[in-house]
Amino acid sequence: MKTDARIREDVLDQLAWESDVDDRQIGVAVENGVVTLSGVVNSYTSKMAAEKAAKKVKGVKAVAEDIEVKFGDAFKKTDKEIAKAAVNALEWNISVPDDKIMVKVEDGWVYLSGEVKWDYQRNAAKKAVENLLGVRYVSNNITLKQKVEAKDIKGKIQRAFERAAELDAKKVSVEVDGHTVTLRGTVRSLAEKEEARKTAYASPGVYNVINKIKVEYATAYA
Repeated sequence: MKTDARIREDVLDQLAWESDVDDRQIGVAVENGVVTLSGVVNSYTSKMAAEKAAKKVKGVKAVAEDIEVKFGDAFKKTDKEIAKAAVNALEWNISVPDDKIMVKVEDGWVYLSGEVKWDYQRNAAKKAVENLLGVRYVSNNITLKQKVEAKDIKGKIQRAFERAAELDAKKVSVEVDGHTVTLRGTVRSLAEKEEARKTAYASPGVYNVINKIKVEYATAYA
């Protein structure tokens, strides 16, 4: 098992490796495998990039993100300006059914709500607005709704896991209750855990995924 000091060193190295992260702006603390990121950045995308980078590191069990987004006076936007830009961004994104999504902005925080058919559409909506100038945070409350019968969801997800090079299908179990899927088992990284969640959401008829997969590391990864 990696020590907290080794994990911290690896996270710092990963942050320095990422081209879209200024590692000089990010502080890293580690306790029992839980990484806390702190600091101030000038965009929401930089904040998310730092979190994503930390999740790639083996030994990281969870990421607590305390990074603050601050803009200089020349780059500040009103909530009205951000909301207008968000609506335009959603309209221009071909992956997003913009007529199904509502946008609310408060103090630079963007709240998305509504219903779409697929998880990739929900993610596309978030990505469409998180790059906008003035955005400090994006809360994605979009839900999934399909006119699809919940049929053989478990089998479809298990076969998808078996096809995925990033996952060990034998270590992940799938439970289905209506349109809700619960994942259990173990993986080697937070990135692998997220991949399992995305794969489950890609199955027709899945509205919600409860990800109870645990991140565990063999001595070989220490």
